[in-house]
Amino acid sequence: MNRADYERYASAFNARDYDTVYDFYAPGAVLTFFGIALKTREEFKDFYGFLHSYVEESLHIERFAASDELVALEGIIRVEATRDLDAETLAARGLTQFFPIQKGEVQEMRQYIHYHVDNGKFTAVGCAIIP
Repeated sequence: MNRADYERYASAFNARDYDTVYDFYAPGAVLTFFGIALKTREEFKDFYGFLHSYVEESLHIERFAASDELVALEGIIRVEATRDLDAETLAARGLTQFFPIQKGEVQEMRQYIHYHVDNGKFTAVGCAIIP
């Protein structure tokens, strides 16, 4: 995986093209972040479909490094609410680790994201937010 490959992945994510995004993952890959584990294409699409029905989310890559086994990046995740997402709605989805956000509110978070890679496909991903 090189920077151009990753840019295609990030562009698909920013465009909410979930099938193209998930095609970058190897069979059996697990996406783990903030207490969530997405193990299938359907779980991936369900989670992001729900989240993105409330917010516009985009990734701005600031630093990028890659090898045959790892992609590591630092970037800014920007989230802007398109409608209110309250604590009750989050709790009903089991997402109590997420913060409510009101329509028009913008949150920008610095994230470090690591992807394990095998044969050009992601096999696992983990994220950390830096305050």
